[in-house]
Amino acid sequence: MGLFAKIKSFFIKENVHEIITTTAKTTDVIDRDEFISNYANVWQYITPKENTQAEHVLSVITFDEWKDMDEIRRKINEKFSIEYKHEKSLYPYIKTLVDIGLIETSAVGGKRKWKKKNLLIKSPSVINR
Repeated sequence: MGLFAKIKSFFIKENVHEIITTTAKTTDVIDRDEFISNYANVWQYITPKENTQAEHVLSVITFDEWKDMDEIRRKINEKFSIEYKHEKSLYPYIKTLVDIGLIETSAVGGKRKWKKKNLLIKSPSVINR
């Protein structure tokens, strides 16, 4: 399978047996199962303190959907029965998460929206080998 076919297969959702990883020095093709066992999502290791604004924000922002502040506050209200009157109490937590690269931001039409970044790291079990 050529490079174009491999890239195309990511978007068509066919079974992909190899994954291309690129670093500054090399490009490697590795087995999909090996990739899954060697890499983990950083979100598996991040656990915010319970009953805090950080936990509320991180529990309602997802990977696949952009959410604006009104929707974030509404989902927090549904999930935790806590109402934030305005964004001043939540915005510093979101801004910090954006600043350290855990959450993406988009400002289209003057309205900010956020979603989680899908960040892969080398699994600790692989690092300790």
